[in-house]
Amino acid sequence: GEDYSQIAGFEAGGDDYVTKPIKPKVLISRIKALLKRSHAPAPDYKEKKGSISGEIYMDRDRFIVVKKGKELELPKKEFELLNLLISKPGKVFTREEIFHTVWGDKIIVGDRTIDVHIRKLREKIGDEFIQTVKGVGYKFIN
Repeated sequence: GEDYSQIAGFEAGGDDYVTKPIKPKVLISRIKALLKRSHAPAPDYKEKKGSISGEIYMDRDRFIVVKKGKELELPKKEFELLNLLISKPGKVFTREEIFHTVWGDKIIVGDRTIDVHIRKLREKIGDEFIQTVKGVGYKFIN
C-alpha cells in the first residue's frame, strides 16, 4: 500500500514524499525549504569546514575541491590560495595579503610565485573565477 510506496521512494533516493490530494500551499512550502537547503549561503571562511561558491565546493578538513561534481587535486599552496580568495568573493586581495596569509612572514618567495600559483589554479578551476586587478592583486568572482 501507501507505506510500500513511501519506503520504495526513500530507498530510491527521495528525501520527501507528497500524498494525494496535493495541497498547493504545502507543496510550495516544501519546495522553498528544499531550495533553502540546496542554495545555502557560503559559510564563513574561518569557522566552517566547507565553502560553496557557485560551481565550486571546498572541504577544508579533507583538502578537497569539487567543481561541477568533479573532484580536483590541488597542491597545498594552491588549495590555501583558493581558500583565501573564495573566503570573500569580490574582495581584491593584494599580493602582500596573499603572501602573508598563504606563505606566512617567515618564508621568502619570489615575485612570480603568486603568478605561477594563480595560473595553475586557473588551469584547474577555470579562468572565469579568478580576476587579476592590475597593479593591486586578485579576486574571486562568483
